[in-house]
Amino acid sequence: MSPFAIQLTNGFWESDLEQEDKNSFQLLQKLNAIEEVDGLLKLKSLYRVGQLYINKEGKGFVEASTAEQRDLIIEPDDLNDANHGDVVVVKRIIARRGRASAKILLVIRKAHVFQIAYTHRNESDIFEILDIKTGLPTTATMKDMNLELFKIGTVLKIDTQTNEVLEVFGHLADPKVDEKISLALFNRMDKFEEDVTAQAKEVESEVTASEHDSRVDLRGLDFCTIDPVTAKDFDDAIYFDMNSYTLYVAIADVSHYLDYFSPIDQEAKRRGFTTYLPHKSFPMIPRELSENICSLKPHVERLAFVAKIELSPDTLLPLKEEFFEAIIHSKRRFNYDEIDVIIDNQGANITKEHEKRILTYLLPLQQITQRLRKRRLQDGFDFRSEEVKLSIDAGHELTHTQIETGTPSHSLIEECMLLANQASAKRFEYGIFRVHLPPQLSKLEELLENLSAIGLFVSNYDNSPSLIRAIQKEADEMGIASEVDAMIIKSLKQATYSANNEGHFGLGFSHYSHFTSPIRRYADLILHRLIKSQLKDNKEEKEYLLRNIEPLCARVSELERESTKAEWDFRDRKLARWAEKQIGMEFKANVVEAGESTKAVLESEIEGVTVNINGDNVMLFDRIIVRIESVSIAMAKIQGEFVAKVEKDIMEL
Repeated sequence: MSPFAIQLTNGFWESDLEQEDKNSFQLLQKLNAIEEVDGLLKLKSLYRVGQLYINKEGKGFVEASTAEQRDLIIEPDDLNDANHGDVVVVKRIIARRGRASAKILLVIRKAHVFQIAYTHRNESDIFEILDIKTGLPTTATMKDMNLELFKIGTVLKIDTQTNEVLEVFGHLADPKVDEKISLALFNRMDKFEEDVTAQAKEVESEVTASEHDSRVDLRGLDFCTIDPVTAKDFDDAIYFDMNSYTLYVAIADVSHYLDYFSPIDQEAKRRGFTTYLPHKSFPMIPRELSENICSLKPHVERLAFVAKIELSPDTLLPLKEEFFEAIIHSKRRFNYDEIDVIIDNQGANITKEHEKRILTYLLPLQQITQRLRKRRLQDGFDFRSEEVKLSIDAGHELTHTQIETGTPSHSLIEECMLLANQASAKRFEYGIFRVHLPPQLSKLEELLENLSAIGLFVSNYDNSPSLIRAIQKEADEMGIASEVDAMIIKSLKQATYSANNEGHFGLGFSHYSHFTSPIRRYADLILHRLIKSQLKDNKEEKEYLLRNIEPLCARVSELERESTKAEWDFRDRKLARWAEKQIGMEFKANVVEAGESTKAVLESEIEGVTVNINGDNVMLFDRIIVRIESVSIAMAKIQGEFVAKVEKDIMEL
């Protein structure tokens, strides 16, 4: 459900409402649909809120939100101009017999406020405006302008209610239009509003230690950061005390700079996440904060929120976990490549004194994190899927790609962050958790059935975890580990944020949350505030957060999906542009999906190019030759034609 829908169901204070929901609330009050129960405002029992689904016959229904409720049927005459996917408030109709029914009173959130489309001429030379998402014709108008005069391929942003053109993005032939399309399709923002920027510029540009004497002073500890070479915002720094076996995970204290309900905070909540495209990031908070005062840069004082975790030298289990506000002074900014070299040669080339001091704990810590990882994988999983990193030039043309894989430096930092994230989750029974539910065994057995076609069989398993491990073992022996892992991931449920702790299946953790990236994730900022309210015994703040924690979890879960989709959409657009230049060319390819929607990944200098092909003649993991037949730049789809197989089927090996 949407955040406001959860508030209407669970109850809220009027002051809790987001600005965009206040008009809907006032209309519901006028309709006499709101009541007060135990000091909270909520929908009366005769009303319900939920997402509207409309079938082919034009009849709608709103799903039940609890086991005690029944789905409500909405007759076409009672839809009240609502559309499929809208979040609506309905009033139940008691008099009718048969299935429970209702009529729509109010749309509280439209599924589509605008659409992205482009001008087109079809095979009959008829002018059309096509929706980029669906490829279907739509309508649009523009004041004092005949849209047919635009060059074919012009991209438009259209108001779905009025059909008016809100903005002309550019032309499909221009690679720079891809950024605008991907951001708009998934509601991602670029520039900040003036009030947000103005507030960001007023924030201090440096930390004065004397103004923070209530904080724990950790400036004497040799903290360091380890990030990608291109990173500009540094969320986390680490230090390990070898004598006490204590890990310090210092996290950027973003909550110190973001006051509740301030313009920056409201905008951060609206964005939810930083979106990363190959050439540019679109930050959750202004760069004045994300890349400066909040960022744990080296050689300057910075405010941090610290997780201090004492480990048992024998078992590496946490003996004591503390959280507190601190001030730190990072001594070195490392990148992953540097740390990998240092680990490989055990710091043989390090000469600077402060770097030597860091290595006295960093190298042993790397060995400790290897042990932590080995223990973690007894309950959790190591999915060896590969990520493709794109590089584009100043003209937004794709220049090259590379496969990114985890290295010892990545693992070192990851295990430290996992310890802090677990420690933060253990503090609450009800709060904000990162949960990953176990998969349905039937889903994995369906996957196993598909894999049996290429000779991968598993017969001895007790449950979902044992089946996954058995599949991975067989895939390893057949040399198709990363390909099968990608299929396993697709069969698993998506990780999400929840107010209730349900564990993290993939990691194998009973308690897990997101604490370590408040610069780029609003969920972490919520958790920081929650822990601080607990530490300071601020009951009012804690009650506000917990009263609104379910809608906040729903909000950040939805925004995470939108941000990820924007990143994937942009990648697909760049790969499609490269493929358009290869039409008619033949490539070796590996079949990664077989059946109705057969897909193959090309073997080429550009990694990760997936083509759709007619799958009548191929099986999963066949190595084939594919000819690129056509490319839709608008929809970022590549169509290929199967030419021939290039080697024996896996079954015959």
